Amino acid sequence: MSARTGGWGITPDSHAFPTRRYDLVKEFVIALAVVTMLSVVAALVFSSPDDPAISLQQWARQAPADVVATAAGELAGTTTSAGYGAPYNTAGTGQTLGPVNLQTLPGVTQPVDSAKDLVLDPVRTLTSDAAAVAAVRVWEAASADRQQAWATAYSDALSKAPDGDPAKVAAGDYGPVPAIAAAELQLAESGSLEGLLTSRTSFFGVDSTKALLLLADGTHLEDLARAQNLGGDQWGIMNETGNYPGQPWLWLYSLWYQVPPFATSDNADIQVWALMILLSIGFICIPWIPGLRTLPRHLGVHRLVWRSWNHRR
Repeated sequence: MSARTGGWGITPDSHAFPTRRYDLVKEFVIALAVVTMLSVVAALVFSSPDDPAISLQQWARQAPADVVATAAGELAGTTTSAGYGAPYNTAGTGQTLGPVNLQTLPGVTQPVDSAKDLVLDPVRTLTSDAAAVAAVRVWEAASADRQQAWATAYSDALSKAPDGDPAKVAAGDYGPVPAIAAAELQLAESGSLEGLLTSRTSFFGVDSTKALLLLADGTHLEDLARAQNLGGDQWGIMNETGNYPGQPWLWLYSLWYQVPPFATSDNADIQVWALMILLSIGFICIPWIPGLRTLPRHLGVHRLVWRSWNHRR
């Protein structure tokens, strides 16, 4: 053994293995280009359609009778938003979890008067339409019982009219409701209603709560959703438009809405939420739950995975 050979016959400046030049940046760029190209191709071939948002103007043009019926329902207080409860109003009892009413605990944090905010205030802006302004004045001068009678009668008449067409409604005592509903339709068709209901809450954003509530109170949005297989009983929140497979992490959440007792419960949202919280906590705590934490060892699945490796040894 000599100092020159380092004790093993290998000089300090020699290499034990053959080497070659390797351009790491070049390899990274090539890999990035290939992955980007594959991602674009996959997105073009397998992506779900991206449908544009539904505007109130589109709603008015595609389903004008639904706009009129929804306006009458808002005045009658029979729409979903009118009886929703917290955080918009106190009309609904809210969803409960056992003895606790979780929906009403925060209170009314975003007040919405469906008749006033979604119909009367927008129609009031039609200062050039004398009939619409006069109709609002007549409505506001009437008693609450009289208002309810007018709006309910007109809503019932619309439901009985052929195709819900306001022009085919039977004669009756509807007060100013037909004129107010017609003015609401006029605003929606012109595109003005969207802006009147959309309030700016910050310099960069807008609050579309009222516009969405009005749209959801009608039947048009639900009809479009069901046509795209997005209904609640169609695994709605996990589907993509066009019945494309949806987000896999939502399968478990959507599952419970399809089975009793959640499928028929008025408190399904709160119940499913609570169940998912419990399941999530249980999943996190598996390493500390006796019996569950040792289950993999008893099942012996790991022996199948490592069988070939143990055989080679």
